Amino acid sequence: MKKIFVSMGLAAVGTASLQAAYAPDLTSMDSSKTWGMWNVSATLRGFYDDNYATSGSGGQSGSVGFEFSPSLNVYVPLQQTELGLRYTYGLYYYQEREQLGQTPIDQTHQIDLWVDHAFSERWRMRIADTFAVAQEPELLSPGGVVSVPGRVEGNNIVNSGTITLHTDWTRQFSTELGYQNGFYDYENSGATVTYPTPLTIIYDPNPPHNPIGIIPGSPGSVDSSLAGLLNRIEQSAWLNLQWQVQPETMVLAGGRFGLVNYTGDEPVAIFSPGPYYSSYLLYHSSDRDNRSYFGYVGFSHVFLPNLFVSFQGGVQYTESYNDPLSSPSLAPYVVMSASYTYSPGNYAQVGFTQSRNATDVITPDASGRITQDQETSVLFASLNHHFTPKLLGTLIGHLQYSTFNEGAFANEAELFYNFGLNLSYTINPHLSADVGYNFDYLSSQIPGRTYQRNRAYVGFTAAY
Repeated sequence: MKKIFVSMGLAAVGTASLQAAYAPDLTSMDSSKTWGMWNVSATLRGFYDDNYATSGSGGQSGSVGFEFSPSLNVYVPLQQTELGLRYTYGLYYYQEREQLGQTPIDQTHQIDLWVDHAFSERWRMRIADTFAVAQEPELLSPGGVVSVPGRVEGNNIVNSGTITLHTDWTRQFSTELGYQNGFYDYENSGATVTYPTPLTIIYDPNPPHNPIGIIPGSPGSVDSSLAGLLNRIEQSAWLNLQWQVQPETMVLAGGRFGLVNYTGDEPVAIFSPGPYYSSYLLYHSSDRDNRSYFGYVGFSHVFLPNLFVSFQGGVQYTESYNDPLSSPSLAPYVVMSASYTYSPGNYAQVGFTQSRNATDVITPDASGRITQDQETSVLFASLNHHFTPKLLGTLIGHLQYSTFNEGAFANEAELFYNFGLNLSYTINPHLSADVGYNFDYLSSQIPGRTYQRNRAYVGFTAAY
């Protein structure tokens, strides 16, 4: 059986998008198995992480450790249906955390499932689902946009499912009807609320005890949890109208409806208008519920047999209907990607997205408006290059620029970028060795959020 390496990334602790590891298409596996094509592998690595808690300057702590990550891949081709399953488990041990009396082990799970079915030559359906239990930001952001740019303790659950129906009505005209559901559940829950202290009136001790002074109270505060801020269900449905104007060119026009419902059911922020705090506003998770309407046009084009580009661009109109202080807004919407294979087995990919997304920041401004979400631009790229038939180099990068919508940090920018470099050497058909390095950096205007992180690792992967 041909080997498949699925190295989920020790140094990144499950940050699949930065692990400069690779997973060739499952259809390349040997079909000699009677039930279908399958592959098992296991990765063992040692690593050093200089800021495993993603703490700000002065609070970071480093640790050596190891990763053990087994994986199972199954691919089943039938007459009109294809089934695929990929499961990866990760166990990560941090020596420093054990010495500090903390839980030294993190565990992650990632399951990818997909089904392709052709009802006929003109009707095709695809179902795909990704389920993850993780702590690292990339695995907790299946859409590629990071909502929490730091590590999150606990067994945090994210599930993203998509179903699409493609119909060829004529040789030139087709449609794509789709639905996507995202489920987010953070283990960190339970908010603490300090309500505003009422004003204190000082009375004259002598009759008739008239008021002689007033001491203002203090504003309230909420120590909010990630569950209250970010537990949510994201849904979207879309319809694309597609025209095949040339064999290598397709143009499209489409619309999408999105709905986000926050399910934390907890207090998340408090606003005391003052000056004596005789009244206050207490915000809950559902005050950030919103709906969006998208309109866009796009194209996909094969410029060369080895160069493919796709693009969608339009606008996104969003309204937070549970917050009377929030105003509807219009923002650009862009999804584009390109891939270039410059020689067999060697390729480069680049992509860009522009949209709105959830954020863990909510602090009210002086008028009581809370931060509803972010407007985010994401640039990502990857490069796979074989220096020799046995030596593969992979470089992966992710750059995210976000601005906050409304709230105390309205229009403030936050920059999050990371990259990973990996070298993998094939020792024999069942064993490979690899070495890699990852770098993360968050620059934020919000006090205490800025950090940087370096991770290096070396290990082996066995596959059958």
